[in-house]
Amino acid sequence: MRIKKGDNVVVISGTDKGKSGKVTRSLPKQKSVIVEGINIRKKHQRPTRNRQKGQVVDKTFPIHISNVSLVDPKTNKPTRIGYKSEGGKKVRISKKSNSVLS
Repeated sequence: MRIKKGDNVVVISGTDKGKSGKVTRSLPKQKSVIVEGINIRKKHQRPTRNRQKGQVVDKTFPIHISNVSLVDPKTNKPTRIGYKSEGGKKVRISKKSNSVLS
């Protein structure tokens, strides 16, 4: 998967289109990521103990990786990701500015 935890991404389609945030969790088997402050839904939670009340909680749900794009650190615009070998190591590069991503 090209997008990793800690990357800054922007949503390119869906209800949160145009919003950006940091990836808090990557889910490679589902091909999705959880982005901070994006795709928040209300989840009804049951009481778990005897005297606890049920409640409605705001929870961040995963978003498919095809709906997000990495933000280029130089231009602050969405970019595609490529790979290049430097010194025997495979590194990610930005297609827009051709700079190495962390």
